[in-house]
Amino acid sequence: MFSTADTIVAVATPPGRGGLGVIRLSGADAVRVATALTGHTAPFEPRRATFSRLSTRAIDLHSAVGDEVVVTTFPAPASYTGEDVVEISAHGSPVVLAAILRSAVALGARLAEPGEFTLRAFLNGKRDLVQAEAVADLIEAVTPLQARAAFDQLEGTLTGAIGRIEAGLFDLVARLEASLDFPDEGYHFIETGELAGALDHVVAEFNRVLRDAGRGRLIREGAMVTIVGAPNVGKSSLFNALLNANRAIVTAVPGTTRDLLTERADIGGLSLALVDTAGMRETEDEVEIEGVQRAHGSLSVSDLAIVVLDQSRPIGEEDLRVLASSEPRPRLVVANKTDLPSAWPDVLPPWGNDALRVSVRTGAGLDELARRIGPALSGATAWRDAPIVTNLRHVTLFEGARAAVLRARQALDTSAGTLPEEFLLADLQEALDRLQEVTGRRSSDELLRHIFERFCIGK
Repeated sequence: MFSTADTIVAVATPPGRGGLGVIRLSGADAVRVATALTGHTAPFEPRRATFSRLSTRAIDLHSAVGDEVVVTTFPAPASYTGEDVVEISAHGSPVVLAAILRSAVALGARLAEPGEFTLRAFLNGKRDLVQAEAVADLIEAVTPLQARAAFDQLEGTLTGAIGRIEAGLFDLVARLEASLDFPDEGYHFIETGELAGALDHVVAEFNRVLRDAGRGRLIREGAMVTIVGAPNVGKSSLFNALLNANRAIVTAVPGTTRDLLTERADIGGLSLALVDTAGMRETEDEVEIEGVQRAHGSLSVSDLAIVVLDQSRPIGEEDLRVLASSEPRPRLVVANKTDLPSAWPDVLPPWGNDALRVSVRTGAGLDELARRIGPALSGATAWRDAPIVTNLRHVTLFEGARAAVLRARQALDTSAGTLPEEFLLADLQEALDRLQEVTGRRSSDELLRHIFERFCIGK
C-alpha cells in the first residue's frame, strides 16, 4: 500500500483550463509547504480562506510562475483525511497548476496516487470502506438517481443498516460465549426459543437490505437496452427519440441501419446503453447479413429488448421471428405508428395485447415507454427511494453473511435445540466477518488497492 508518512499533493480539479484550479495537500508538512509556496509570514487561520500571492521563482527557477491564490487550512484531525490538509485555489491554468505541483514536490511533498486522499480518510477512521466507495460512485454518477444513491451511502445509510445487524449478532455471540464459559454449571444465557426468534430477526434484517439489491446494482451500473425489429418499423426513429437527438440515419429505404449504433442515455434516472440494430430479415446482401448477425449478438447479451412492431401493417413472418428470438429475456413490445390506421386484427396474441402503443412521429406514448423501462429491467414497480445497497461486492458479502445465519437457524431446528454452542458460534462469527469486510474492518491490502485505484487523482 501507499506510505502514509509522506505529505501528498495533487490537483483536485478536473484537467483542462478553468476559472479556478485547486491544489490539495495532506500530511504533516502540508502547512509548511503551503507557507513556503506563498511566502506567507503569519500563521494561516484554520478554515478561513486567506488571500496570498504565490511565486515559485525561488523554488523552480526554470519555470517560475506567479499567481494570486486563496489558501485554506484544515488542521488534523478535523479534516477530510484526518491529517493536516491545505487547499490552494489558483487560477485554472494548467501551466500554473503544474508549476505549483513541481514546487510542492521540490519542497518535500509527494505526488498523490489515485484515491490516496480518501484512502487516508479510511485509514484514519474518517470514512468506512462503504463510504469511501460511495465517494467514487458520487464522482462518477451520470444520473441524479445514481448521485442520490451514492450520497445516501456516503451519509451512512448502509453503514447504519450494518450496525443494526451487527448489534444483534454481537449480542447473540456474547450470550452463547457466556454459556460456554460455564459448562459445568449448565448455565444458558439464551434459551432455544429466544435464540430462534433472534436469528429470524437477523435474517429479516438481511432480507430488508437485500430486497432492492437488483435495483441498486441497476442504478449504479446501468444496463444495456437493445432495440430490435423488422426493417422500417421505426427502430432508428425510436432510438433518436429516446436520445432526444438525431443520432441514427432515418430513411424510408429498408436496411438503412447496417451496424450497431450505441449511445448512453439517462432514462428514468438510469444510465442506459441504447443499441440501435439492423432490421432483422432474410437477405442476400453480405453487409446486411453481417448487420443482422450483430443485431442477434447484441440481443443475446442485452439486459432488456425493446421489440418494435409497425401497427400500420399486418404482422409478418419477420415480426414473428423477432418476437420469438427476444422471448427468453426481459422485453418491452412497442406498437409504433399509432398515428396511422391500424392493420392489426381485433383478436391478438398476448404480446399484442400487452404492447405499448406509441407514435414516434407525434411523441405519443414515449413518456410511458420511458417509465416502463426501469420496472422491466428490475421487476420493481416504484423508483422513488434509493436502495440501500448498490455495489456487487456488498451484495455478495451480505448474501454470504445471510447464508451463514440461515445455516445456524437450520442447525438449531435440526438438533431440536441440543446443538452445542460452538457450532452456532462458528456460523455467527462467519456472518460478522462478512459484514466487517463490507465496512473494511477486515480487508486485505489487495482489496484496498483494487478499490482505491479506480478513484481519480486528487480524491
